[in-house]
Amino acid sequence: MKELDKEDIISGVADEVGTALERKNEEILLDAIKRAKANGRKTLQARDI
Repeated sequence: MKELDKEDIISGVADEVGTALERKNEEILLDAIKRAKANGRKTLQARDI
């Protein structure tokens, strides 16, 4: 987090941030899986994200 917070504004991270990130990652991956499938591929690629 320190690398992203260049202005050193954030002093801590709440526990729920981890859960929110997991949910967001799941959404991103589900959409990527749909794109790969729509393109007739079984291999998930970076371009699907």
